[in-house]
Amino acid sequence: MHKALFRPVIALIALTVLAATAGCGTSASQASPVRFGGPKTGASLHHTPPGKHSLVQWPTRPISFTEESRVGGAGQNTPIGVTTLHGPKSGFTGKVWVWAPPEYYEKRNANKGFPVMEALPGSYGYPVNYWIGSDLKLEENLAQWSKNGTSLPFIVVMPVLNPNDKQYYDGSDIPGQPKIGTWLSKDVPDLVRQNFRTLKTRDAWAIMGSSSGGFAALKNVLQNPETFKVAIPNGPDIVPDSPLWNGHAKEEQENNPEVLARRLIARGGPPVYLAFQDGSREYTVLPKVRKFIRQYGHGPVHTRLQIVPDGTHSAGTYVQGLGEGTMQWVSAQMTGPTA
Repeated sequence: MHKALFRPVIALIALTVLAATAGCGTSASQASPVRFGGPKTGASLHHTPPGKHSLVQWPTRPISFTEESRVGGAGQNTPIGVTTLHGPKSGFTGKVWVWAPPEYYEKRNANKGFPVMEALPGSYGYPVNYWIGSDLKLEENLAQWSKNGTSLPFIVVMPVLNPNDKQYYDGSDIPGQPKIGTWLSKDVPDLVRQNFRTLKTRDAWAIMGSSSGGFAALKNVLQNPETFKVAIPNGPDIVPDSPLWNGHAKEEQENNPEVLARRLIARGGPPVYLAFQDGSREYTVLPKVRKFIRQYGHGPVHTRLQIVPDGTHSAGTYVQGLGEGTMQWVSAQMTGPTA
């Protein structure tokens, strides 16, 4: 189970995140409210009906997020906000972190919708989604790549991956368990649509994850191609392996990427794009990824494999790969900011 490779670093990452945010004056007593959909961000709500053919999805029910931290460097001090979401479709309650790129706040883009990336962590991904960490610099790097023209400027949403740190839920609706599949594919995207200027097309939605989160990203794009066009599975598991599937073999197969890929190919689409990433030293994971690409990387299932030289099963390796070609390929498949 490759998910276990992330376990030793989670406590350290969580401590790093907490220490970083404490140093930014974002404790509960000092936290500032952030509204990404309203006037306080400099991107006011749309008061005039958009054009008949506009792709822009305007915020419908913006809320105030709590400022968690700020993104430096090319991120231009933009805020990462956090809220506790009570998922109306899944019934699950968990934390969600969000970030908008510097371009989102620019006056010239005030009437444009932006593409979205849902970013899932590895291991249990609870109680913190490690992609908010200043050590990994995901947001700062995305901002720099956008500035360089090698990536679209993405809104990034980072939910918790599991309900606890005791079990893996395979990003799925396992019978009798919290509906994490619905949480990731319905409730979290709905939260983004309610609070940000997004786009009314699957061409503007991507989902990324590492290890156990990589499995969830792979599975969700194949299972929900009407929502997500692109997945970035980093060092992913290929088949479900949560012990919670015991006694639910039929439902387990309904959440198996191999089964889902065969079905998508058989019905001819819609097309999906899978940007796999692995470190060259992922000796167990890499052969399984290559096999999946050989068997299912045809027809509507488009694949690409980024191998990071001397890379390991780690988030740092995957951020490196994003900048070495993955984000440029992903962005070429997607719709950028548009009115």
